[in-house]
Amino acid sequence: MIGIFIGIAIYNAIILDLHFPLVVYKKLVGIAPILQDIATVDEEVFENLSKLLSLGGEELVELELPFEASYKSFGEPVSIPLKEGGSEEFVTPQNVTEYIQLYLEWMLDSSISSQFQAFRKGFLKVCGGRALSMFIPQELELLICGNPKLDFQALERVTQYMDGFTEESRAIQFFWEVIHEMAMEEQKSFLKFVSGSDRAPIDGLSSMTFIISKSGGDTDRLPSAHTCFNHMLLPDYPSKEIMKQKILIAIQESEGFGLK
Repeated sequence: MIGIFIGIAIYNAIILDLHFPLVVYKKLVGIAPILQDIATVDEEVFENLSKLLSLGGEELVELELPFEASYKSFGEPVSIPLKEGGSEEFVTPQNVTEYIQLYLEWMLDSSISSQFQAFRKGFLKVCGGRALSMFIPQELELLICGNPKLDFQALERVTQYMDGFTEESRAIQFFWEVIHEMAMEEQKSFLKFVSGSDRAPIDGLSSMTFIISKSGGDTDRLPSAHTCFNHMLLPDYPSKEIMKQKILIAIQESEGFGLK
């Protein structure tokens, strides 16, 4: 179901706030994981496996490390042989590379095979075909999650105005001055407030449809947004200071129980 959901989002050009490790996108396009991909899933495991390659022969033998993978299930330790007879075979300088490869395959493939294959099957139902092979993993991630580079000058150039606002309106001038003066994290919060995602479309903010409508005159109400349509409802605040105050409250307290 999640695979189908992501595929439909791509089909409808909807950006999702997903933070999968890059290895997920590599597996979707059929690229085999490598050791460095473990770092995006578990940094500690990656460091431990990397250290094995730097140990001397005597140090490896002293570890008495069997060909097993270990994890906890409901607080209890579980050990899985990485190959037949793995519980009785120990890592040595001669087989350390084989151990790392088997651990990699277990961690990023066999241990999650049923879950990932179900996810991939759902994804390919919507986005399968030759087109998928044209993407490298990083491009597929951009397609799903959007572009992290935010150019609000570009967004200002393509913004549309409705219900009494124009590019020359005083409140609109205040609005863009406030947005451009924001720190990056505040700009990301604002983008999420109006679009549902803190990332831009794959081609940048210049390809995004953004509408600002006038929502009454001077008022104590906060700005609001229809995130499905990238449509912001902005009151005609009389000063830049009030504009900034209202926008910051709206974007910082728009989730949970911050609003009163």
